[in-house]
Amino acid sequence: MQLLNIGYDAFVSKSMIVLIVSIGSSGVKRFKEEAKANGRLIDATHGHKARAIIVTSNDNVILSAVATNTLRDRNLKKKD
Repeated sequence: MQLLNIGYDAFVSKSMIVLIVSIGSSGVKRFKEEAKANGRLIDATHGHKARAIIVTSNDNVILSAVATNTLRDRNLKKKD
């Protein structure tokens, strides 16, 4: 199983990731609030500003303080 470091010693299984989006638009913010209201929001920012939202295959929504470009680069990185 390959894990993606989403910051502050938090990891997500790469195979579970469906979508990574940046926070900014009102639609994404509404999506985050809906997930919070439904108990599906996981805050992995450790008090820092959320920069990305990760949606998993089991419908969890994870907040990350790491930028979407950095997460994308980490996800694409191959391990030897």
